[in-house]
Formats: sequence, C-alpha cells, structure tokens
Amino acid sequence: MRAHLGDQLVIESTATGATRRDGEIVGLHHEDGTPPYDVRWSDTDEVTLVFPGPDAHVRHLDTLAARPAEAEPSSTAAPPGGPGDVGRRLAVERQRRGLSLEETARRARMSPAYLAYLEERPGAPTPATLIRLADALGTTATALLGGGMDLPPGQGHALLHPRLRDLDPQECRTLLSTHGVGRIAVSAPDGRPVVVPVNYQVVDGAIVFRTSPRSVTAAAAETEVAFEVDHVDEAMSQGWSVLAVGRATVVTDPTAVHRLTLAAHTTPWAGGEREMWVSIRPTSLTGRRITPADQ
Repeated sequence: MRAHLGDQLVIESTATGATRRDGEIVGLHHEDGTPPYDVRWSDTDEVTLVFPGPDAHVRHLDTLAARPAEAEPSSTAAPPGGPGDVGRRLAVERQRRGLSLEETARRARMSPAYLAYLEERPGAPTPATLIRLADALGTTATALLGGGMDLPPGQGHALLHPRLRDLDPQECRTLLSTHGVGRIAVSAPDGRPVVVPVNYQVVDGAIVFRTSPRSVTAAAAETEVAFEVDHVDEAMSQGWSVLAVGRATVVTDPTAVHRLTLAAHTTPWAGGEREMWVSIRPTSLTGRRITPADQ
C-alpha cells in the first residue's frame, strides 16, 4: 500500500464491502508512501496514527481531485463572488515565483482545473490540499491562510550556513525596478527621523510615489532622503534589501504628472487625497542578499 498526502484512506466491511470509515491522509512517515499514516477522520475530524489492516485501501488523490474540476464550469466563466482570501494568496504567490498554473498543479499533485477553481472562486481547501500547495510554492499552509499577517517577518530560524553578500548596482536596479511598497526615511519638521511606507514604482530610473501635500514625506521635498525596499522569504529563511539615497523633489510639470498618473500600477493603499507626486533619483544604490552558503 502506498499513498500521497491528500489521498483518502477507506476502511470497508470485509463481508459487505460497504464503507465503515474514511479519512484524509494528512501525514506520511515514510518517503515511499508506505504505512503508517496520519489520518483525519471525516466523522470526528480527529487525526490519529493508523496502521491500515486488510480491510483498508487507499483512494488516490488523482481520482478525487478531478471530480470538483469536472463538475465546475469552465474557468473562463465569471466566478460568482470572486476568489476567496486563500485563492488570492495562491494566485499572488504562484505569480511571484513565476510558476504556471500547470507547473504548480503538477508539483502539488492535483488537476490544473481544480487549482484554477481554488484561485478563482471562494472555497475552503482541505488541510492536506493546503499542505501540498504550500510545499509546491515554497511557503507554509499557515501563510496561505493568512496566519501571521500582523507579525513582522523574519521570526523563523536562520539558515544553518547562511551567506550574506553585497549586491552590485545592476542587481539593485533590477530588484528595485518593479512596483510595490517601500519605506522612505526622512527628517520630520521637528527634526525627528521618520520612516513611512509608500506605494512606489520606478519610472525612467527614478523612484516615484504619490502623497498628500500635508504629509511628512511631502515636507521632506528638496532634502536628501533614504528609500528602502526588501523581500523576506519566510519559509526559506532567505531575503534581500536594497537601499537608495537621493534628493526628493516634487513633480510639478503638468505633462510629467499626467504621464505618471497614467502609468501608475496601483493607487496609494492609505487612500484619501494623495495627488502630489514625489520623485527620488538615487545617487547611491546598495543592497544585500541572504542565501544558503552553497548558492
């Protein structure tokens, strides 16, 4: 007997063949998929260690996963209600890692149509399904569920043999060149240092963001500021950071303001009236990355 995570263990009556109990295999103790298994029973939702007897057999995931996909309309149909929180996190994490729907489904041992269903419609995948998807995406089931959203990153264990290396300017520009959230460090009018997160993008080599004319970041215009953006891979205990230093200026040319507004990928998450564009053209660009020592 061999099984994968998410397969179903079925115990039947040896006399009638009727199902007496079934559950989802949520834990393996051998890499080759042989018993024993950790099983979450459908009748009690409890997880127990099971050594299957002659009255048990495994119903494999390939058979189970195809059913929801076949029963659902084409993934091109408009999803009623839109994706759920888990589906949005799945799609964002998959795209961030540059994985296709098909490759992710192959890694998670499920139907691509079923993965599309999870990404596009509200749903509650089973714990085993989340475990497989998290493993395929190099993250954790807790992260896909939104756990730890209010906790700062970096609380996991460090790599056994980490390597900290400096990034060259081209690597820094590449990492900085996308759009997202960065932090700008400025001196407030009262002289105190302040760090503020902003939605930013890079246009023609300059870091640009929108703010309010009454904000601290607007008051820092025509002064030298520091801008930092980073990424932490919590599951792999890896990450990078890029620091740009330069003079902040307010964009006043109407044509330039119009062009930036049209090119904006996102609006400021903070909301409100934030129509002042601030530009930072870096005069210094440095960065560091943490990886395993053998990379």
